[in-house]
Amino acid sequence: MPDEGIDIRPMTRKIGAEIFGVDLNEPLGDNMQSMLHDALMKYQVIFFRDQQLTHKAHMRFGRYFGDLAYHSGVSGLEDYPEIVRIHADKNSTFVAGEDWHSDLSEDAAPPMGSILYMHTLPPEGGDTLWSSMYEAYDALSDQMKSFLEPLQAVHDSNHIYRELFPDVEKTYPRNVHPVIRTHPVTQRKCLFVNASKTTKIEGLPKAESDAVLRFLFDHVKNPNFQVRFRWQPHSVAFWDNRCTQHFATWDYFPDTRSGYRVTIAGDKPY
Repeated sequence: MPDEGIDIRPMTRKIGAEIFGVDLNEPLGDNMQSMLHDALMKYQVIFFRDQQLTHKAHMRFGRYFGDLAYHSGVSGLEDYPEIVRIHADKNSTFVAGEDWHSDLSEDAAPPMGSILYMHTLPPEGGDTLWSSMYEAYDALSDQMKSFLEPLQAVHDSNHIYRELFPDVEKTYPRNVHPVIRTHPVTQRKCLFVNASKTTKIEGLPKAESDAVLRFLFDHVKNPNFQVRFRWQPHSVAFWDNRCTQHFATWDYFPDTRSGYRVTIAGDKPY
């Protein structure tokens, strides 16, 4: 499709933009790919409306930005193992992402990004919030930045998946990453701990580690760092996992909210 006509509309001063004038079911030219990549680097999460994505188009769009990664915690679709179903209905006892987190931060090389396509939404509710970890880092005092800079933290998913899947005999990823990471493209520093997966700061006694993490987990909830997206059927969100966290609200039970996600492989944080 032609690369002209893209319309980027920022949603807040800090994070998030809606993009119009692109059909993600069609192959994208080099210029369009570059513009979307630049928009992602600037806004950290970008949104598209009215995109009835096929599985093949979903995967093709993701591959413009890197190799697709397999989810380390749950299985993908039988015919499309790179695609994970995201679904909740009247029979659900939990939903994915109902806590502030960065996808698969427990992996040795956490994802570069994720692309979520939602085809079925409740009449109200089901919003997702994203928080900018650039802004979270920038808002810290110089003294706190200096304290956190050399620290490493443990990211572990075993406590989550073993509770969800008690009959599955599997050891899930556990890795150590810097508390403050440098984005490999923008070179901006950002906070890289999250309430869902970060369990301990190495080298600190438990009481001190718990206290520091509790402060940081609360810090990222600041509304000034956030954008809130109200889904509509056939909307798409594409976010940079390296510099954002997100939270999926579950305020729509017993209604159905359903879609699919692909994950783009990343690199080891530094």
